[in-house]
Amino acid sequence: MGFAETFKALSDPVRREILNLLKNGRMPAGEIASHFDMTGATVSYHLNILKKAELIYESREKNFIYYQLNTSVLEDIMLWISELKGEEK
Repeated sequence: MGFAETFKALSDPVRREILNLLKNGRMPAGEIASHFDMTGATVSYHLNILKKAELIYESREKNFIYYQLNTSVLEDIMLWISELKGEEK
């Protein structure tokens, strides 16, 4: 994971909203898409960018793909920011 990919993924409001939806637990792709007025292909594009940045991961169960937050990447970012600010660990 590189910070460049992470910050690029976080720069888009749709992707931030997807992360916000996932903070309450994993969701299937269709349920995520139902929160947006865009095509399924567009939602899939945003999910792929979040996956490449390792902010989310997917698991397959039967005919469904579920997405879930990868909190370890978010923790790495928060640690880096706190170190940048000079805060103690």
